[in-house]
Amino acid sequence: MRRMMLAVGTVALCVACGGGGGGDQAGGAEGGDQAAPAAAAALGTASVSGNVLFTGTAPANPAIDMAEEPACRDKHPEGPRDPEVVVTDGKLANVFVYVKSGLPAGQTFPAPSAPAVIDQDGCLYHPRVLGVMVGQPLEIRNSDPVLHNIKAVPTVNRGFNISQPQAGMTTTRTFSDPEVMVPLECNVHGWMNAFLGVVAHPFFAVSGTDGTFTIGGLPAGTYELEAWHEKFGTRTASVTVTDGGTATVEFSFAAN
Repeated sequence: MRRMMLAVGTVALCVACGGGGGGDQAGGAEGGDQAAPAAAAALGTASVSGNVLFTGTAPANPAIDMAEEPACRDKHPEGPRDPEVVVTDGKLANVFVYVKSGLPAGQTFPAPSAPAVIDQDGCLYHPRVLGVMVGQPLEIRNSDPVLHNIKAVPTVNRGFNISQPQAGMTTTRTFSDPEVMVPLECNVHGWMNAFLGVVAHPFFAVSGTDGTFTIGGLPAGTYELEAWHEKFGTRTASVTVTDGGTATVEFSFAAN
């Protein structure tokens, strides 16, 4: 179900329903904190800022056995864990938030030439969740002195399977169609997972470890936002923004 509270001038929405799916982060890994590309600033003057809350007790993240990869294991002094759920003070990280609908029909947005970056470090993906625009480069890095084999498993876009046997290697790929979300995995290390949101516009963000996100550069209008987490599914909210104005949105997730 949904709960929405609206105030004049600023919209505060708390949405507590959803579909399926999930998110992640590693012990000691950074949060999302991914804002929309800078190109969005020239498109409009409105913005949406928000928080992603988590109610209840967060499930424990499973321990990972990296005994056969000591170079990775040693990067996790407290022991490696699969960062499926990252909750700090009741705030949920690694939630992909994007404008699902409401943009003018037929409007197109140029993709940034600067790449989004995903790194393989400590036999985990950093960040766990990220977004790119259609046609924007995705740079895949290997910071580990071990073999990684990154595999994209989309349902709309063309997949790929890339071997990176040495530290310092980079590979670049692009996606031709919107798709939320594209799973990324490693054929060598079965616990490695990441999730990529591919959208046709620059209006997206990923919640950080403090649960916050900001989507800037929006034209004035009414939009449907969707928030996606790999374990807890989706939440949606409707928000109206005016030129130069800022709306606030609050999404709420709970353990299934």
